[in-house]
Amino acid sequence: MSAASLAPLTTVAVGGPARCYVEAKSEAGIIDAVRSADDAGEPLLIIGGGSNLVIADDGWPGTVLRIAGTGYSVDDGGSGTVRLRAEAGQPWDELVDLAVRHGWSGLEALSGIPGLTGATPVQNVGAYGSDVSHTIASVRTWDREGQAVKTFANAELDFGYRDSVLKRSTVNGSPRYVVLSVEFRLEQDRLSAPVRYAELARSLGVEAGQRAGAAEVRREVLRLRASKGMVLDAADRDTFSTGSFFTNPIVDPAVADTLPENAPRWPAGGQVKLSAAWLIDHAGFGKGFGLAGTANGRLDGFAVARGRASLSTKHTLAISNRGNATAADILAIARTVRDGVEDAFGIRLQPEPLLINCSL
Repeated sequence: MSAASLAPLTTVAVGGPARCYVEAKSEAGIIDAVRSADDAGEPLLIIGGGSNLVIADDGWPGTVLRIAGTGYSVDDGGSGTVRLRAEAGQPWDELVDLAVRHGWSGLEALSGIPGLTGATPVQNVGAYGSDVSHTIASVRTWDREGQAVKTFANAELDFGYRDSVLKRSTVNGSPRYVVLSVEFRLEQDRLSAPVRYAELARSLGVEAGQRAGAAEVRREVLRLRASKGMVLDAADRDTFSTGSFFTNPIVDPAVADTLPENAPRWPAGGQVKLSAAWLIDHAGFGKGFGLAGTANGRLDGFAVARGRASLSTKHTLAISNRGNATAADILAIARTVRDGVEDAFGIRLQPEPLLINCSL
């Protein structure tokens, strides 16, 4: 069937129509839909929760497949662990909540992240010092080139910062490997994994590297995310976004040394990870840039997208749809911020969401 607009399927609520739209609620249904599109020579876009997509206003010229199958199973993993296997269409935060309530430790710091489980290994989804590479045991996929089911062990996924072999083999939202299910190995423990993120550790009253109650960690992460507009809320326009729009840049130490001493930085395998939010803010783009009355020097923020899109009023790393934005509006804010940071610091920010049929 055709879809009038893909915007309602994304958290940033932009995107034009699809030529053909289908939903699949089982592994067999996913494979059949993918094979049908490939056999017809149709461009294929996979959508799950739509939390990491900016789709062009022109839409998608081929088939959009929405992954809609939910469910999970649990097995003994040995040595005080469990193996939690979830279908690709299982809502992510529901799975995290399930794990915490049952005393399965390792996912709690990833609470409140929108989207579906199948997307998490692609982007190596992470927050508050944790990411899914710490707990994923394997990922079951459909290999479109090999025309066969292929299961990746953790080491074969070649995880990096917001990266994996699954992401690197995806072109314009069309993956070579379509995720069918994900298996996690979690500790049977009501204590959290070590709390790695300083802000979270402080708010929990523990030292970085210590553990806390997993349920307590989940509550605190949800509180922190909500305070930054990073938990979906229909009544809060700040949450109509893709979450963090830019990744934290990883640069050579010589580049990091050109920044002021108070610029946050962390070691990253011989390089240095910087804070994109700090760079944006200190390049003159404050919270809400893009709304009426905002500016960066002589640059009128409202003029960029006429107030239809802006930086979140709670966090400079998110770009929000204020109610009737187009993809072009979202990208206009992003492009302005990216170029302003590069002018100020010589560092070019990279987008975190997938840009479908559009670019910066």
